[in-house]
Amino acid sequence: MKKVIGYFLLVMALANISSNCKKSKVDPHTPPDVALKTGGAYVSGDKTVNKKDSVLVGITATKTEDDLKSYNVTPYYDGATTGTSFFDYKMNDDEKQGYSKDLYIVARNQAGTEKWVFSIVDRDGNITQKTIILTVN
Repeated sequence: MKKVIGYFLLVMALANISSNCKKSKVDPHTPPDVALKTGGAYVSGDKTVNKKDSVLVGITATKTEDDLKSYNVTPYYDGATTGTSFFDYKMNDDEKQGYSKDLYIVARNQAGTEKWVFSIVDRDGNITQKTIILTVN
Protein backbone atom coordinates (compact mmCIF):
# COMPACT_ATOMS: atom_id res chain seq x y z
CA MET A 1 0.00 0.00 0.00
CA LYS A 2 2.90 2.36 0.80
CA LYS A 3 4.29 1.75 -2.70
CA VAL A 4 0.95 2.64 -4.31
CA ILE A 5 0.68 5.86 -2.32
CA GLY A 6 4.33 6.72 -3.04
CA TYR A 7 3.86 6.01 -6.75
CA PHE A 8 0.67 8.12 -6.80
CA LEU A 9 2.45 11.07 -5.12
CA LEU A 10 5.36 10.79 -7.58
CA VAL A 11 2.99 10.83 -10.56
CA MET A 12 1.13 13.85 -9.15
CA ALA A 13 4.40 15.72 -8.53
CA LEU A 14 5.61 15.03 -12.08
CA ALA A 15 2.26 16.11 -13.53
CA ASN A 16 2.43 19.34 -11.55
CA ILE A 17 5.99 20.04 -12.70
CA SER A 18 5.05 19.28 -16.29
CA SER A 19 2.03 21.58 -16.26
CA ASN A 20 4.05 24.42 -14.71
CA CYS A 21 6.74 24.12 -17.40
CA LYS A 22 4.33 24.50 -20.29
CA LYS A 23 3.98 28.02 -21.58
CA SER A 24 0.46 28.85 -22.48
CA LYS A 25 -0.34 31.48 -25.04
CA VAL A 26 -2.85 33.77 -23.40
CA ASP A 27 -4.70 36.34 -25.48
CA PRO A 28 -5.34 39.27 -23.16
CA HIS A 29 -8.27 40.47 -25.30
CA THR A 30 -7.14 44.07 -25.13
CA PRO A 31 -9.87 46.34 -26.54
CA PRO A 32 -9.07 49.31 -28.77
CA ASP A 33 -7.94 52.59 -27.21
CA VAL A 34 -10.76 55.13 -27.70
CA ALA A 35 -11.15 58.75 -26.64
CA LEU A 36 -13.78 61.39 -27.24
CA LYS A 37 -12.33 64.61 -28.62
CA THR A 38 -12.33 67.58 -26.24
CA GLY A 39 -11.94 71.32 -26.49
CA GLY A 40 -13.44 73.84 -28.86
CA ALA A 41 -16.99 72.92 -29.91
CA TYR A 42 -16.67 69.22 -29.03
CA VAL A 43 -19.04 67.67 -26.51
CA SER A 44 -17.28 64.89 -24.62
CA GLY A 45 -19.51 64.47 -21.59
CA ASP A 46 -23.12 64.61 -20.49
CA LYS A 47 -24.87 67.84 -21.44
CA THR A 48 -28.23 69.59 -21.14
CA VAL A 49 -29.47 70.91 -24.49
CA ASN A 50 -32.59 72.44 -25.98
CA LYS A 51 -34.89 70.69 -28.44
CA LYS A 52 -33.28 70.38 -31.89
CA ASP A 53 -29.89 71.61 -30.64
CA SER A 54 -26.93 70.18 -32.49
CA VAL A 55 -23.75 68.99 -30.78
CA LEU A 56 -20.40 68.01 -32.25
CA VAL A 57 -18.92 64.72 -31.03
CA GLY A 58 -15.54 63.48 -32.21
CA ILE A 59 -13.89 60.13 -31.58
CA THR A 60 -10.33 58.92 -31.98
CA ALA A 61 -9.56 55.19 -31.90
CA THR A 62 -6.20 53.46 -31.94
CA LYS A 63 -5.36 49.79 -32.44
CA THR A 64 -3.94 48.17 -29.31
CA GLU A 65 -3.75 44.46 -30.08
CA ASP A 66 -5.85 43.76 -33.18
CA ASP A 67 -6.80 45.81 -36.24
CA LEU A 68 -9.81 48.08 -35.91
CA LYS A 69 -12.88 46.70 -37.65
CA SER A 70 -15.94 48.95 -37.20
CA TYR A 71 -17.46 52.04 -35.63
CA ASN A 72 -21.08 52.34 -34.56
CA VAL A 73 -23.13 55.11 -32.95
CA THR A 74 -26.50 54.20 -31.46
CA PRO A 75 -28.89 56.41 -29.47
CA TYR A 76 -31.16 55.08 -26.72
CA TYR A 77 -34.08 57.35 -25.89
CA ASP A 78 -35.69 57.87 -22.47
CA GLY A 79 -34.11 54.84 -20.78
CA ALA A 80 -34.81 52.35 -23.60
CA THR A 81 -32.56 49.28 -23.73
CA THR A 82 -32.72 48.95 -27.52
CA GLY A 83 -31.81 51.51 -30.11
CA THR A 84 -31.45 51.95 -33.85
CA SER A 85 -28.02 52.58 -35.32
CA PHE A 86 -27.42 56.22 -36.26
CA PHE A 87 -24.01 55.61 -37.87
CA ASP A 88 -22.43 52.27 -38.79
CA TYR A 89 -19.05 52.13 -40.52
CA LYS A 90 -16.57 49.39 -41.50
CA MET A 91 -12.91 50.42 -41.49
CA ASN A 92 -10.97 50.32 -44.75
CA ASP A 93 -7.35 49.12 -44.88
CA ASP A 94 -5.95 52.60 -44.21
CA GLU A 95 -8.03 52.96 -41.03
CA LYS A 96 -7.31 49.63 -39.32
CA GLN A 97 -4.44 51.10 -37.26
CA GLY A 98 -6.23 54.29 -36.24
CA TYR A 99 -9.51 56.08 -36.92
CA SER A 100 -10.93 59.53 -36.28
CA LYS A 101 -14.43 60.81 -37.02
CA ASP A 102 -16.54 63.86 -36.18
CA LEU A 103 -20.34 63.69 -36.15
CA TYR A 104 -23.02 66.27 -35.56
CA ILE A 105 -25.91 64.97 -33.47
CA VAL A 106 -29.24 66.81 -33.46
CA ALA A 107 -31.37 66.40 -30.36
CA ARG A 108 -34.97 65.33 -30.81
CA ASN A 109 -37.79 67.84 -30.84
CA GLN A 110 -39.10 66.54 -27.50
CA ALA A 111 -37.95 66.70 -23.91
CA GLY A 112 -36.30 63.61 -22.45
CA THR A 113 -32.94 61.84 -22.30
CA GLU A 114 -30.80 60.61 -25.16
CA LYS A 115 -28.03 58.14 -24.33
CA TRP A 116 -25.56 58.07 -27.24
CA VAL A 117 -23.21 55.06 -27.32
CA PHE A 118 -20.08 55.21 -29.48
CA SER A 119 -18.60 51.73 -30.09
CA ILE A 120 -15.31 50.71 -31.70
CA VAL A 121 -14.83 46.98 -32.42
CA ASP A 122 -11.55 45.30 -33.33
CA ARG A 123 -10.93 42.20 -35.46
CA ASP A 124 -11.24 39.84 -32.46
CA GLY A 125 -14.57 41.36 -31.39
CA ASN A 126 -13.16 43.37 -28.47
CA ILE A 127 -15.30 46.47 -27.92
CA THR A 128 -14.60 49.86 -26.39
CA GLN A 129 -17.58 52.12 -25.79
CA LYS A 130 -17.94 55.76 -24.81
CA THR A 131 -21.28 57.23 -23.76
CA ILE A 132 -22.77 60.73 -23.71
CA ILE A 133 -26.16 61.50 -22.23
CA LEU A 134 -28.05 64.49 -23.58
CA THR A 135 -30.84 65.84 -21.40
CA VAL A 136 -33.23 67.60 -23.73
CA ASN A 137 -35.34 70.49 -22.30
